[in-house]
Amino acid sequence: MSPAPEKTVVAVEIAGEEYKLRALATPDYTRECAEYLDRMIGDIRRQSPALELQRVAILAGLALADQLFQARKDAGAARSDGGEQVLRLALEIEEKLSQSNLAAAS
Repeated sequence: MSPAPEKTVVAVEIAGEEYKLRALATPDYTRECAEYLDRMIGDIRRQSPALELQRVAILAGLALADQLFQARKDAGAARSDGGEQVLRLALEIEEKLSQSNLAAAS
């Protein structure tokens, strides 16, 4: 059994506030996630400067949830399409093999 990954503490800045985050991910990955969220919050603030930060954070969370659900949907569709292609190719291969076996037996 492999040991559990260790938590790292990373200082990040989101929406002008510094946070110390404990994460099982690498520090670089944690920073990358924080930077993405910070950019998203900044974009929403520029579009709606009158909104208070709590509402901006909720909108950013909803936008991230939407991106996650769309990515899951796209991945599921890709897996489904891939499975259908594999089945179609397998049938074509079996057909070609059976044709070549018949030709060899003649």
